[in-house]
Amino acid sequence: MAKNLFRPVTFVTGNAKKLEEVKAILGDSIPFQSIKLDLPELQGEPEDISREKARLASIKVKGPVLVEDTCLCFNALKGLPGPYIKWFLQKIGHEGLNNILNAYEDKSAYAMCVFSLALGPDAEPLTFVGKTQGKIVKSRGPVDFGWDAIFEPDGYNQTYAEMPKDEKNMISHRSKSLALVKSHFADAGYTFQT
Repeated sequence: MAKNLFRPVTFVTGNAKKLEEVKAILGDSIPFQSIKLDLPELQGEPEDISREKARLASIKVKGPVLVEDTCLCFNALKGLPGPYIKWFLQKIGHEGLNNILNAYEDKSAYAMCVFSLALGPDAEPLTFVGKTQGKIVKSRGPVDFGWDAIFEPDGYNQTYAEMPKDEKNMISHRSKSLALVKSHFADAGYTFQT
């Protein structure tokens, strides 16, 4: 049974590069608009953070929202920096992130993306998790999009930053999470007023 959302979903982000990737991956499959909202920086497990952000954003927007949290998780550090990667990167940069792992033989890591969808202020948010396994390497490629220059996905000899965008968008943690979002929308049969 189709559910009417009444208007397109609002994707909450202030990151132009992230928005560009989401548009490239979703195409026209889900009608959405984007806005930047100031939401509190939450702490906790990635899925809990994403769910709470979706709940808070939906209250502000007074409608359906999609929020995204990205994590870079070092296996040697039991998943840290995880959801705090943005702050680690701002404070210590790519070299500092490499230096953290110098004390460990294990350089394996995974990139994780959690999208949460809240259909309205009173709806329980749904989460969609995508992961890509890889390892942390010395910075290679453009350094203009987060930690892409130090993450080399398993099975590739290039970092995310070195890959052509369309190739990255086929294998990334974000594309895996968005595939689940698209599948949910297709199964749910939401309809939109334009």
